[in-house]
Order: sequence, then C-alpha cells, then structure tokens
Amino acid sequence: QVQLVESGGGLVQAGGSLRLSCAASGNIYSIRVMSWYRQAPQKQRELVATITEIGNTKYHGSVEGRFTIARDNGKNTGYLQMNNLKPEDTAVYYCNADVTTRSSWPAGDNYWGQGTQVTVSS
Repeated sequence: QVQLVESGGGLVQAGGSLRLSCAASGNIYSIRVMSWYRQAPQKQRELVATITEIGNTKYHGSVEGRFTIARDNGKNTGYLQMNNLKPEDTAVYYCNADVTTRSSWPAGDNYWGQGTQVTVSS
C-alpha cells in the first residue's frame, strides 16, 4: 500500500509564505502525476497545481505566479511553495498522486493524503 503524508500547513498573515510537503511511502515503483488540491469550508475541492513525472506543471488561475509545484523523484516527495498568500487561499490542502507500485505494475492507483490546514489571516 501507499501512504501520502502532508506537512507544512499552518497560520500565516496575508502576504506571507508557506511550503507544503507530501511524502509518499510504500512499495512504490513510480509516481506519474502529483497534484495539490484544496477545499475551503462549504466549497468543492479544487485542483490547485499538478506536476508530471518529467516536470510539466499546470496551475489554477488564482494561484498562477504565486504558487510553485515541484517534486523530488528520488525522495518520492512533492512540494507546494506558496508565496504572497491571500485570505482566500485558506483551505485544507490535499496531496494526490497517481502511483504505480511494484506489485501493481504496469497499472497504477490514485491516492490521497489526509490534508493539512492552511489559514491566511488578513
């Protein structure tokens, strides 16, 4: 089985920065796509950013230019650097990954982390 563990959330003032991490563990062969989602109270979960195995990235329009997604394939870890944070960025942030394990190869499965709270005060 695969586990995704997020860290790095917290409380920050508007204009501040946070760096989220997502560590994947288990019988991992490869991680195809890593993504970050967020869900604010009474809102639907939305895709914030995604990165492929070769480093291609896409961002939600509201975070373009402020957030940067990255990954370290050797460590099976993904990151979300969040700069110039705004109160509307307040949400629970979830890591998501499409993972191929040594036992499931060549097929893959989709996994979610437990989420980390990001709160931005005005």
